[in-house]
Amino acid sequence: MAFKSRSICADGKREMTMDEFMRWMKKFDADKDGKISREELADAVRVSGGWLARLKAKQGVRTADRNGNGYIDDSEIKNLVEFAEKHLGVRIFHL
Repeated sequence: MAFKSRSICADGKREMTMDEFMRWMKKFDADKDGKISREELADAVRVSGGWLARLKAKQGVRTADRNGNGYIDDSEIKNLVEFAEKHLGVRIFHL
């Protein structure tokens, strides 16, 4: 899964809007249930070239999952931004 972003920063991070980030994350929703599981987030970490994907995904779900159901849904995906900027090599900006 490649990024389809307009620009790459000097630090190598790809810039994308929040909408682009949300669409990109939905590509990892393998079972199409509208939620991102820990395994699906680990796939995103791997595709982004990250190390220790399972550990980082566990941390990401724990950080973003406000209702504690073990999944990141549409209402929680904004909570994932800080994790994504640190572990997925993206910079997310708001228009």
